[in-house]
Amino acid sequence: MRIRLIASARAAACNGDRATPRREWRKRWKLRVGDPAPGESRDINAKRQGLGKIGLLQRSSEQASVRGPKISTVPGGILFEMDSSTAFLAASLMMLANGTVLGFMHGDLPVALRPAARSWQSGTLLLACGCAMFSVQPLLPLPLMVTVSNGLILLGLTVYCRALYAFYDRSPSVMLLLPAVLGTLGVLWFSAFQPNTEARIVLISVAWLILMGTGVLILKRGACRDDAQSRRMLLAIFAGVFLFTVLRLAHYVGLGMEADFSIADNASWMNLATPMLAATLPVMGTTAFVLMCSERIRRQWERAASTDYLTDLPNRRTLTETGAERFRAARARHESFAIAVVDIDSFKAVNDQYGHEIGDIALKHVGARLKSATRDVDMVARTGGEEFVVLLDRVGPDEVEAAAERLRTAVRLHPFAVGAVKLSITVSVGVAICRADDGDFNALLRRADEALYAAKSAGRNQVKLAA
Repeated sequence: MRIRLIASARAAACNGDRATPRREWRKRWKLRVGDPAPGESRDINAKRQGLGKIGLLQRSSEQASVRGPKISTVPGGILFEMDSSTAFLAASLMMLANGTVLGFMHGDLPVALRPAARSWQSGTLLLACGCAMFSVQPLLPLPLMVTVSNGLILLGLTVYCRALYAFYDRSPSVMLLLPAVLGTLGVLWFSAFQPNTEARIVLISVAWLILMGTGVLILKRGACRDDAQSRRMLLAIFAGVFLFTVLRLAHYVGLGMEADFSIADNASWMNLATPMLAATLPVMGTTAFVLMCSERIRRQWERAASTDYLTDLPNRRTLTETGAERFRAARARHESFAIAVVDIDSFKAVNDQYGHEIGDIALKHVGARLKSATRDVDMVARTGGEEFVVLLDRVGPDEVEAAAERLRTAVRLHPFAVGAVKLSITVSVGVAICRADDGDFNALLRRADEALYAAKSAGRNQVKLAA
């Protein structure tokens, strides 16, 4: 990575010297190696060169072992060449920033999402610390540095997988820790007791592949519950890091590494690419994870607005919207469409005798029984109190009464029982099939209500068809 710092020729205009050639101004700004300053002897210049040009712009041969950005001059300016140690440091700072942002957001998340967010934040901070360790390689013994840094990174990836498990309400197995534990112990062995750089890289790469593959599998299995674009984006990031790890492993194995090979210098272009790609998951991945949380919250609010909190059936709002859509579609396709309004008989007596808690359980029981007696294309909704409405698609005049009887029988033949309480619950059903003079869905619903009142008046526990 190179950053060019060029002295602007406008400096000449600021000093009033417009006649000074551009090349002359470059000479004034650039201090060449080996050239003494005006009035400076060669000996003094040599001492100054030992300190580095412009303070620390060029290191002496004795300082060449110190890691850091290499700075050199070229015609027209100064070049900063970033080595992998500096790249690791920059990556760790970006990770820390993302982890901090997620920490500030933690309190605003729903309680159900906080464990997953806390785990993701912890994984980000662990990865940041691991990358920071690589950036200070010359200051620590090699076995200590590579063991601690790789151990922190593997543990961070493991915690990422744990965060995904928590997001989808699943409990991870203790075996999830195995790649991090075995990888860290292997690095310790091949750095302190039997030094082998290639063996360390192979071992760490295999551990990375296992953890990245685990993340991919968790996200793919979550597609049945979460089809958001943010999930696909995070899946692509995990898959991308997986493929990069395969490429990185093949590159290093084919490189023919020396015994003193280090990934924290500029011996290979892959050394600089590694910290950049390593930052992809904590930086872009954290953004995708936050978007997944936001999408989950949005869906929960939408579900709360469209679902009955007690029976988990569609509520009146959803019934009105869906019913109107199906009414128009049936008219346009010239298909039959019917509505059944179902009301629990003598439900007030259940609440009065056994209490509202038992009454709520009875409502769930009736909703489940009605749901079991309908087809996939039908919809059962609770409109409030003890009343339910069933939308019956593509049911002809000769089939609608039989469909309503199935609803009534499904409730009557399955008594409600909870603890010591056992009740035989019955329902009355009013049915209306769409006619040419029904102006809209509400007109059809009113006729079904009238049929329900007729069933109630006739003695309950029966089906009545609207005129």
